[in-house]
Amino acid sequence: MAIAQDPARLTGYAHGGGCACKIPPGELEDAVRGLVGQTSPRVLVGLDDGDDASAVLVRDDLAILSTTDFFTPVVDDAYDWGRIAAANALSDIYAMGGTPISALNLVGWPREVLPMELLTEVLRGGLDVAAEADCPVTGGHSIDDPEPKYGMAVTGVVDPAQLMRNDAAEPGLPLTLTKPIGVGVLNNRHKRTGEVFDHAVAQMVQLNREASQAAVAAGVRAATDVTGFGLLGHLYKMCRASGIGAVIDASAVPLIDGAKRSLDEGFIPGGSRRNLDWVRPHLRVEAPLGEEELVLLADAQTSGGLLVVGEIPGHPVIGETTAGSGITIR
Repeated sequence: MAIAQDPARLTGYAHGGGCACKIPPGELEDAVRGLVGQTSPRVLVGLDDGDDASAVLVRDDLAILSTTDFFTPVVDDAYDWGRIAAANALSDIYAMGGTPISALNLVGWPREVLPMELLTEVLRGGLDVAAEADCPVTGGHSIDDPEPKYGMAVTGVVDPAQLMRNDAAEPGLPLTLTKPIGVGVLNNRHKRTGEVFDHAVAQMVQLNREASQAAVAAGVRAATDVTGFGLLGHLYKMCRASGIGAVIDASAVPLIDGAKRSLDEGFIPGGSRRNLDWVRPHLRVEAPLGEEELVLLADAQTSGGLLVVGEIPGHPVIGETTAGSGITIR
């Protein structure tokens, strides 16, 4: 018989939190290597480069975007978890320059352990964020699961001429980051101590809609959102897909309040260390950074910002793309 935990500590039911519970990037790539999906000429973006969503052409001026994202509790508040998970799933559509038009809920729930009223709060949070995005939630799927999970499958639309993708980055362009990093560290602290970081929740529930629209308006052709593989991991995937390199100015990378202090106190997600291990062979570190500071640059984000190859107003430039290969940190 299952031993009930305090339902107020939802994170206690999860082996990891948020996007930090992703399968490590190296293991995932090994698992999908050789799988190319459908080879239809209508597929503009598929499995090949690990983009945020797929893109399938339905007519010359319209492509359909499809994505899905779900994860274990990242915070203890059920409503906030629902909001964060929904914003995170919608972000994949924004990272491709698209507009979300429909979503479906994905739920795993330990029905004999956690009250269904908590699930109602999770779903209510997802509905509220989807409504903010003007994206109807029209159904979903649920299973009885020993570990709670929630997320969404989202469909979006995009003009193919405005599609942003991993393999379209060119050298000699600025790199812009639209949200500070470090929420993985704060979420790890929250899971271990119960401390609540309202500013981290506010950042995670913030939609990437305006940043996406600004990038499209600026003519950006390459972007991704920074989630479970961290800033360095997602940047490396984009550089590899585009056949370019990048230089990061470590001092220009914005950090969420409290992340550095929490890192110094030992609150480091295992997923962030795995991210750094994966990308380390492709790094040249010229800045005087310690191991923990490198981990922070690889910190597994949940509902992070957009990493844009180009400059958009109001957001910091953290480096530039280059004609070489790999990532240099200065």
